[in-house]
Amino acid sequence: MHQPTIPEAPQIVILGGGFAGISTARRLESRLKDGEARIVLVSRENFTLFTPMLPEVSSGGIETRHVVTPVRAQLRRTRFVLGEVTHIDLDARRVDGQHALTGNDVSVSYDQLVIALGSVTSTFNIAGVTEHTLPLKTIEDADVLRNRIIASLELADISTDPEERRRLLTYAIVGGGYTGCEAAGEMSDFLHSISRFYKTVRPGDVTTILIEAGKKLLGDLPAGMGRYTARHLQRSGIILEIGDGVAGVDANGLTLQSGRRIESRTVVWSAGVRPPPILKDLPLGHARNGGILVDRDMRVPGRPEVWAIGDSAWIPTGKPDDWYPATAQHAIREGPSLGDNIVAALRNKPTKPFVFTALGTMASLGGRRGVVAFPNGFILTGFPAWFVWRTYYLLRLPGLDRKLRVAFDWMLDLFFSRDIAELRVYTDRMRR
Repeated sequence: MHQPTIPEAPQIVILGGGFAGISTARRLESRLKDGEARIVLVSRENFTLFTPMLPEVSSGGIETRHVVTPVRAQLRRTRFVLGEVTHIDLDARRVDGQHALTGNDVSVSYDQLVIALGSVTSTFNIAGVTEHTLPLKTIEDADVLRNRIIASLELADISTDPEERRRLLTYAIVGGGYTGCEAAGEMSDFLHSISRFYKTVRPGDVTTILIEAGKKLLGDLPAGMGRYTARHLQRSGIILEIGDGVAGVDANGLTLQSGRRIESRTVVWSAGVRPPPILKDLPLGHARNGGILVDRDMRVPGRPEVWAIGDSAWIPTGKPDDWYPATAQHAIREGPSLGDNIVAALRNKPTKPFVFTALGTMASLGGRRGVVAFPNGFILTGFPAWFVWRTYYLLRLPGLDRKLRVAFDWMLDLFFSRDIAELRVYTDRMRR
């Protein structure tokens, strides 16, 4: 007598280990019954980076490992695959990739697919950006930038060429959004904290420039935030170049669209992000920046088994031509909502639209100053805003151990100068 074949539980594959992907997996773990479905998460890193604190890592204010949380430590029932996604076959319902350490091919089939691959730096096809600028998107970017700043001071300390010395001591940040403004403030703090160790470098020798092609800083946010940010950064000695975009970058600096030349050996690029290129060729509806257009429940139209979330997706708010912004506070809340919808779909129940009202927007600007815009229109500035920023993000940091480590870093920063050790540990060396 033949035993009846027990069908294998459907497999849910989540691509991406950022805020959106992890929060989706955690909600699925809590909602799914034993044996109801299998969960697989694929990510090129085995940790989640707490991106709001990345500028402080680049300036040495926070230790690198304190803002990353291992993926495996956050999940209980999810199978984790350390791999770089190289191809998504929607018809075959299969994801292909390469293991991040061995380079071996990896394939995972799915019954439900969640695309949460985040975003990559956008160069806008400007000549020289890829070759001659430093992005600030990953934990390695932050470490490389910190080492570059320290190396430039070391070289300036021994340079006898005045023009080369000026290039070494000029730091340009391109992009006046969250990352650019926060990086400029943190960089200014870092330079002021460590320049005293270099005897031939006077404070007046160091120049920090923030370049924004738009008409104001923090252009998509309330106008009061941009005005305060501009005033504070200027008081900190940062030169603002607003309304003049970048035309090209080379090894010695950059040229603005107006024709003005800025000589600099350190150009930080934070002018924008876009979804990863792998999404571009998928036969799905795409937004103008390449993001995937989804319905309000985060399901891809015409593909009921495919969902997209976070920076990879354009999620409509329900208002005409209006979508939720790609921010951490939205991604953290999109994940649980998506998890509930996938569970509903597996149980043949109706899904629900994602609805969320932002709690506000905020930025840390260095010098223990910040700016916060609340939903009612009130704008908080200065030290109180900086304190709100730190308190909120400290509470959102995953894990008690990370919270304590970051809090201790901040306490030490009140009493001691930043570290000037240049640790030359890079990915390409590790892979040899």
